[in-house]
Amino acid sequence: MSESAVTDSGEKDPRHESREGRNIFGRIALFVRQVISELRRVVTPSREEWIQYIWIVLAFVAVMMLLVFVLDFGFSWLSSNVFGD
Repeated sequence: MSESAVTDSGEKDPRHESREGRNIFGRIALFVRQVISELRRVVTPSREEWIQYIWIVLAFVAVMMLLVFVLDFGFSWLSSNVFGD
């Protein structure tokens, strides 16, 4: 681990320095603190954004359903013409 914690200039990387002396429980606690810190930065979308996202998802699902229907209909028509009824 010491090779990966050394920068190009030969100095220790400060991001790895805090992890070297910790046991597994200390590293888990650090991870949980970092997760909580990141979750505090999350911005909840507004009502208008939620509605816009819902319409985008519904439109995408409708397009994919249409695509699957067309492919299914086309392949069934092709297979019935090739192999007969």
